[in-house]
Amino acid sequence: MANNHAEKRITAAGTIALRPGDGEPEVLLVHRPRYNDWSLPKGKINSDEYLPACATRETVEETAVAVRLGIPVDHISYLVGGGTKTVYYWRANVVTEAPRQPDGEVDDSSWLPVSLAMELITYADERPLLRQAVALPDSTPLVIVRHGKAMLRANWTKRDQARPLNERGRRQSRLLVPLLDAYGVRRLASSTSVRCMKTLQPHARAHRLDIEPWTTLSEEQAERDDKAVVTLVKRLARQTAESGTPMAICGHRPVLPLMLEALGVPSRALQPGAALVAHLGPDAGVLAVEIHKPRV
Repeated sequence: MANNHAEKRITAAGTIALRPGDGEPEVLLVHRPRYNDWSLPKGKINSDEYLPACATRETVEETAVAVRLGIPVDHISYLVGGGTKTVYYWRANVVTEAPRQPDGEVDDSSWLPVSLAMELITYADERPLLRQAVALPDSTPLVIVRHGKAMLRANWTKRDQARPLNERGRRQSRLLVPLLDAYGVRRLASSTSVRCMKTLQPHARAHRLDIEPWTTLSEEQAERDDKAVVTLVKRLARQTAESGTPMAICGHRPVLPLMLEALGVPSRALQPGAALVAHLGPDAGVLAVEIHKPRV
């Protein structure tokens, strides 16, 4: 007889937060009294939430340690309560720490030398993730954002550069804030077109940042001088890698291939409001790439 009940699927995210230790790195683990286990901090995703934002939110909720995401590691899946739970993890660096009162969910969180943590971790499938994270290099995120959904050209009679975001685009721009926060973005650049500037505006307001306006990145200017786009993005990538300050750059669909070419990343389609995260090494070379589709 056919099973009419769809398998329950749960999506979650967590971090492998590392810091320098005495002779070897230390990793952050949590103890959950309900299960009497030691594990990596993680938790279930909320509606409309990006996975990276879930990973950093759950980490600070369970440990009071705020982190910045680095290169993603593998994900794991296992059976829970009649369904499958899949957890995505990122290597992470500490931004701030604060005391946390024990509660029924997590009654202890500890920084442990990696060798000790490998013995203490309750679940065998988390150990390869820890090994992978330790082997990965530090990196600085550079986020390439396609502007949010804009008003249709056919419905706009004024100058195209002034064409605004529609309601969906405005919502996409607000949801980008916790995504960019997860990567510690504190520098912003954009095409001078309104729809690009407005896409980054909520993040700029949340952190009192200026958005650097670049006519070079506009559709009109890029069509006239495509080499200037490549030159500019290469320069911004070098500055990002050298400073260690994560950056987001907002552009247009026709200009994105040039922006990605500057990073040595193959061209790929991005939906309005999507983000491509390029993890840069110290020489501005791309160590890893991840893409996050818009949540609305």
